[in-house]
Amino acid sequence: MKILERSTYVGPSHYAHFPVIRLVLDLGALEEWPTKRLGDEFVQALLAALPGLHEHGCSYGEAGGFVRRMTEDDGTWLGHVLEHVAIELQNIAGVKVTFGKTRETAQPGVYDVVFEYEQADVGHEAAEVALDLLHHLLPEALRPRGTDPSFDLAARRDAFIRYAQRRALGPSTASIVHAAEARDIPWIRLNEQSLIQLGYGCYQQRIQATITGKTSHIAVELASDKEETNRILANLGLPVPKQRLVQTAEKAISAAKTIGYPVVTKPYNGNHGRGVSIALATPEQVVAGFQRAQEISRSVIVESYITGHDHRMLVVNGELVAVSKREPGKVTGDGVHSIEQLIAIVNSDPRRGIGHEKVLTQLDLDEQAMGLLAKLGYSAGTVPPAGEDVYLRLTANLSTGGTATDMTDVVHPDNAEMAVRAIQAIGLDVGGVDFLTPDITESYKDIGGAVCEVNAAPGFRMHMAPSEGRPRDVAGKVIDMLFPDRAPSTIPIAAITGTNGKTTTSRLLAHIHKLAGKRVGLTTTDGVYIDGQRTVEGDMTGPTSARIVLSDPAVQVAVLETARGGLLRAGMAMRHVDVGAVLNIQPDHLGQKGIETLEQLAEVKRTVVEIATDTAVLNADDPNTLRMAAYTKAKHVCYVTMDPAHDLVREHIRAGGRAIALEAGVNGQMITIYDRGAHIPLLWTHLIPATLEGRATFNVQNAMFAAAMAFAMGVRLEDIRHGLRTFDTTFFQAPGRLNVYDEHPFKVLFDYGHNAHAIAALCDLVNRMKPVGRRICVLSAPGDRRDEDIVAIGAVSAAGHFDHYIVRRDDSPRGRGVDEVPRMLRDALISHGVAADAVTMIIDEQEAIEGALRMARAGDLVLVFADVLARGWKQITNFRPDDEQLVIPPPRAARAVPRAAVSEEAPADDTAPARSTAAPATTVEPPAKWNSVTDDVVLMRDERGVILVPEASD
Repeated sequence: MKILERSTYVGPSHYAHFPVIRLVLDLGALEEWPTKRLGDEFVQALLAALPGLHEHGCSYGEAGGFVRRMTEDDGTWLGHVLEHVAIELQNIAGVKVTFGKTRETAQPGVYDVVFEYEQADVGHEAAEVALDLLHHLLPEALRPRGTDPSFDLAARRDAFIRYAQRRALGPSTASIVHAAEARDIPWIRLNEQSLIQLGYGCYQQRIQATITGKTSHIAVELASDKEETNRILANLGLPVPKQRLVQTAEKAISAAKTIGYPVVTKPYNGNHGRGVSIALATPEQVVAGFQRAQEISRSVIVESYITGHDHRMLVVNGELVAVSKREPGKVTGDGVHSIEQLIAIVNSDPRRGIGHEKVLTQLDLDEQAMGLLAKLGYSAGTVPPAGEDVYLRLTANLSTGGTATDMTDVVHPDNAEMAVRAIQAIGLDVGGVDFLTPDITESYKDIGGAVCEVNAAPGFRMHMAPSEGRPRDVAGKVIDMLFPDRAPSTIPIAAITGTNGKTTTSRLLAHIHKLAGKRVGLTTTDGVYIDGQRTVEGDMTGPTSARIVLSDPAVQVAVLETARGGLLRAGMAMRHVDVGAVLNIQPDHLGQKGIETLEQLAEVKRTVVEIATDTAVLNADDPNTLRMAAYTKAKHVCYVTMDPAHDLVREHIRAGGRAIALEAGVNGQMITIYDRGAHIPLLWTHLIPATLEGRATFNVQNAMFAAAMAFAMGVRLEDIRHGLRTFDTTFFQAPGRLNVYDEHPFKVLFDYGHNAHAIAALCDLVNRMKPVGRRICVLSAPGDRRDEDIVAIGAVSAAGHFDHYIVRRDDSPRGRGVDEVPRMLRDALISHGVAADAVTMIIDEQEAIEGALRMARAGDLVLVFADVLARGWKQITNFRPDDEQLVIPPPRAARAVPRAAVSEEAPADDTAPARSTAAPATTVEPPAKWNSVTDDVVLMRDERGVILVPEASD
């Protein structure tokens, strides 16, 4: 078996709505060897290696289901087995994942193996261990070359568990994350350690382990300064041991004598019990303890030894929320087993694991343990008497094998008040008090006791899953403090996808929100924008760019353009969006990354509306988009249609549903909102600058989508109108999206259109604009599209739209030959009726644009389909026409635009009729100068008074 490809989906995708890993696995010869053919020996060996597989339900949904799949009928294939082994290995490491699915691809023997993960690198390592294990268990004749014959599963498993723990969140951090998830609060891991963002944008809070963004820096410094902490608490009359800070062994001995034996030595700034020595009764022991503490910190604290049980008292937001009595790791003799055997028995407790893997940590017979045994005159082989406790640790930390018993419900009120006062005195919002007392149920005022330490970033593990007693939701208390009374944790989020129009619609929506007074985070194909300023340049339509926006504390609204590439590569960045919109599904990028059909492409893009919680906005005029309504769980479905007679939308509206429709009126076409029976006229399309007085119907539709999303996000109607009326298609506001340059004697349209649907829409616009001169087109296609897609681009451009074409290549041929794409376009144009002398092939984009600009004369229209946007626009704006180009040409014979050249969607009054041969046309004097593209230029009328478009001159 061989892994051909790996993909990590950080969020919702067409595979699952949570993080998964996808492997493309080639079984090779093992395609002929399902588990039944491999035999019981293979299955039993696998189950012996990973007994937890017995609990996997698989498709049967109950324990034992996976074992049934392996043993009934023909069994199952090894790709499916790899999926379950990768999941089980993560479970062993303490990662609670269950989801997986395996499907054969179009290529026989090659499978998509998908499984859930929490930490990506851990998931991929689990797949590697799973692959090695399966190879090891195969019959020798089937093992691939290089299989390690000495494969040791136990050693590899333990190494994997340690690998997983080094990369996983610590138990305290993880508990806060899980508490946030339980309250539907999103989170982002900001580094490879424990720095976590809870919530999005301006509502975010941060934690690092159990230190919060509200924790005072001074308080943390004080808690780390054990001497200063001791002094502050003593000044308040709180019980603390006597204490001295020393830097030499001699001063440690002197301090011990002053304080009085026995004493404790500990590092000045240590934690987790490292370097602590207790009950030191002689100068020699003090020196040894000093040296041990100095391995951690140059300065060492010597303090009086307080007898009693060790308690951790946790205070959150001024409230004592949990108390645990801790006991160091130990074994209890039975008069039969040796200490080494007793350790093995204790470690067999399923609650004990490696490190933080489980609620308890395994005991370790290490140097410290051996030292304590030596003091008792014991060794690992000693059999202690029945009932004798043999301690293997000096301190009661769970991380070194200690145990914890919950005492929260029985703590004396005086002790509870003392703990709260101690934390408040230091100034911590979350803090732990280490309190020694013989009995926590009795007041320290009566039986004594002392605060040994105050801890910033206290561990939660002992309280969440004590060895004995009731677990406490301490992490939930932290979340309640950070987000009191269900305070908002996430900003409004809109995600926009589709084949064409995503960028313009995203910019329109962001513009509406900005004019409504919000700081907007926007991701587009040309960068990330925060409050209108581009902060990151490049194609930013995937999950990485979305996280940039969601992590910015200034952002109040997120508008996320979401492209096919990001969805296929890594999924989405967030579990949910408020509003998800799918504009259209058209042939583009087919044949890439396993997406061969429009239906498959629709399934990928459908993810955006599947995770929408409030509103799914769908194009009712696109069948592939319309069908997505069945897959959303959003509260509202809003249909967008340019057909006011749309039957389904009509029924949806009558049922109280929401829709945005384009309706004809005396003054033109009106964008209209329907919601819960209300009919709300919004704006005439000719008042939206981006639509070029309503002629750019694709931008009319984009404006309708932006209005629908803004309405769903609670933007006021007057703010929506204001946003639409002030958004234009200048290069500044929408680079490469229907930019118009009017400063030359001829007009230039500049657009990034790169598929047949987009190019057909621009060609239709050119017809609606009715230029008085010639029409010149600079045409190209991306080299990584299918042959039929490139031919389709040529075909839709050919139907009488232009007088001359210049075909070119993008800067990157994307696997094609140097002139392959322009040749294909030229051949497609000619085969669809364009004269060969009307097509010029210029390979380089800059040279092609220069050729078109030089060819143009006054009154002409040049449509440039661009690749490198900033460079192309600068070239157009910097161009200086020569004298000949400034001269207005004489009137020419009239011609009508062929009906085939006009979109079937165009209204009858916007198209020129076929040429009449009944009577000659009457010439009208040309105007003194050419009008703008938004004005009709009357040069000729026939005997019926019908305006004709001027014919191109020879």
